[in-house]
Amino acid sequence: MESLLLFVLAGFLAQLVNGSLGMGYGALSTTGLLAVGVPPAPASAAVHYSQVGIALASGVSHWKFRNIDWRTVGILALAGGVGAAAGAYALVALSEFSLDAATVWIASILCLLGLYVLIRFSFLKLGKLITEKRPDGRFFGPLGLIAGFTNATGGGGWGPIATSTLLSSGRLEPRKVIGSVSAAELSVAVAGSAAFLVVLGAGGIDFRSVVGLLIGGVLAAPVAAWLAQRVPPRLLGALAGGMIVLTNTWLLSGALEVGTAASLAAYVAVLALWITAIAAALRSMREERKLRAAIEADIERNRRSPGDEHARVR
Repeated sequence: MESLLLFVLAGFLAQLVNGSLGMGYGALSTTGLLAVGVPPAPASAAVHYSQVGIALASGVSHWKFRNIDWRTVGILALAGGVGAAAGAYALVALSEFSLDAATVWIASILCLLGLYVLIRFSFLKLGKLITEKRPDGRFFGPLGLIAGFTNATGGGGWGPIATSTLLSSGRLEPRKVIGSVSAAELSVAVAGSAAFLVVLGAGGIDFRSVVGLLIGGVLAAPVAAWLAQRVPPRLLGALAGGMIVLTNTWLLSGALEVGTAASLAAYVAVLALWITAIAAALRSMREERKLRAAIEADIERNRRSPGDEHARVR
């Protein structure tokens, strides 16, 4: 019962961030499962199973709001599914060769994903580059393969890799990038789940963790919607990214059997980075608030000026 509650908590926190930022579910939920002792391959498998329902609901929602480019979804889904299946086989093979090596691999990927979230929301501008270029298979194929493979071997990465690459490339308008990547994630989750089931067998998957993640995700959905309206994305991203990096630094220290002094130095460095990132996020929030207020004041002045001019003429 205690372990189930821990899985529910992991799913709740992961979906809380994912529902507010649009990314982070896989990285946070896998980090939580690893932290409570679930081995790398079963942890990634559980996350993929729980993502099937989440990706389906998300895809339907984006379809209703016409946020999907179906050509993009088709290519991404096919390539991502192949990458996820290959990644599942690779992670299981690595786990059978050396459980510590698999833990080092997955924790390293999660550390990098956490750093990406931390840097993106703390130090970078959140604006999106938009052009009229049409994407093609030569761009989407490798992107889907890499993102799907990373998602399966690292327990997360589909959203951060696929969404951020598409947004920065300017190949598609932002709402269709997010909607198309979300819809294609269903194929990645299904392919990864099927591959893990084949190579691990039903007995190798801890379905308590799947149920726990799903319960936590469902409970977090309405809270995340409320949170998205009240907590700035910069602050939430900085908090979540730092949590991912710190937890996986601890996992890496244990797997690599790093000495106490080196582990302590790593924790201090991560905490210093985390505090700096939060401070940068708060500073950026204040600057953006001032800029927004200035723009709104300018719009209000422009709106009133025609009437004032008309009054002077009369």
